[in-house]
Amino acid sequence: MSKQIFEIDLTKKMHEQKHPGHNRWHPDIPAAFSVNPGESFKLECLDWTDGQISNNDDPSDIADVNLKRVHVLSGPVHINGVEPGDLLVVDILDIGTFSAHEWGFNGIFAKENGGSFLVDHYPNAAKSIWDFEGIYATSRHVPNVKFAGIIHPGLIGVAPSQELLDKWNKREKALVDTNPARVPALAELPDEDSVVLGTLKGEAFDRVAREGARTVPPRENGGNCDIKNLSKGSRIYFPVFVEGAKLSAGDLHFSQGDGEITFCGGIEMPGWIELKVDVIKGGMKKHKIEHNPAFQPGPVMPHYNEYLVFQGISVNEFSGDQTYLDANTAYRNACLNAIEYLKTRGFTGEQAYMLLGSAPVQGNIAGIVDIPNACCTLSLPKEIFDENIIPELEK
Repeated sequence: MSKQIFEIDLTKKMHEQKHPGHNRWHPDIPAAFSVNPGESFKLECLDWTDGQISNNDDPSDIADVNLKRVHVLSGPVHINGVEPGDLLVVDILDIGTFSAHEWGFNGIFAKENGGSFLVDHYPNAAKSIWDFEGIYATSRHVPNVKFAGIIHPGLIGVAPSQELLDKWNKREKALVDTNPARVPALAELPDEDSVVLGTLKGEAFDRVAREGARTVPPRENGGNCDIKNLSKGSRIYFPVFVEGAKLSAGDLHFSQGDGEITFCGGIEMPGWIELKVDVIKGGMKKHKIEHNPAFQPGPVMPHYNEYLVFQGISVNEFSGDQTYLDANTAYRNACLNAIEYLKTRGFTGEQAYMLLGSAPVQGNIAGIVDIPNACCTLSLPKEIFDENIIPELEK
């Protein structure tokens, strides 16, 4: 039986918890607990915003959310005997919701506060609340759909070394410096506002707050990868950069479409995750898993077999300019094409956008070699709709 090592009180913020977690990456954040290789354990997690979003119809909390607070993570967990150069093997044994909190949220973030994948088309904040019934989700804000979720951690990762942390901060600052006035920003740099650093205090707290990397992007340590298939039954192989690895997790999603395109793109929720850890000594060099994690997906997937698939190519949708094999532009066009189609089926653009971020849609790079156009696809499962959405021949 897995032992409970990180408990959450849903009425309290992360810094008020008995064992506070953290919302920055830094090697000097103290471990909250330690376990041995071969042990399994359970972490409870707050939602990624630290409880800033309410179950109501008002999107102002999405518009005004304090993004310097995110992501609040449970951990770090020190794994005894694990050293830099090892591979940390993490099995996701199970993951679920709290019975006292069977709802989650999705949101389109405002351009001036985070933005989203389609920010130039949808610059204003919007919110959808999703209710859970077993494995299914429905929403009063996106009516006439029901789908099975794939619950997964949007964020799971290990601590960086000081050398790796310095590399992150240097390269991300160089990117921001190319256009420092851009809205939304090109990257989120270290910021001392709203930090949570476990039990650190005094001068150590101040130093780590200045240096700690934001948890917003995925990096070499894993982090905020938002991979919907990383659900129960999955096994992850993490490169290890510090003694004990210092594993953390959070940002749980009830469901998500590939790309998490609205930024607050999955169905965000508090909940719990049960993990088992082990180690492959010297595994980074032995298996050449040195720069990013690798994983085996688990067997749990909704059985949706019929899709309507929308294509997109790498031609800028505003200027009509040709880009060269740009998968970002191609996938953006696939999403926009799906939204325009769903608008003919009674959805608003905002409803369609949030649906694509929440439902288990499949995103793929179909072709990335046929110059000059990359082709990406978005596959929409037709079974999630109450009515038939497939185009029919006119009689």
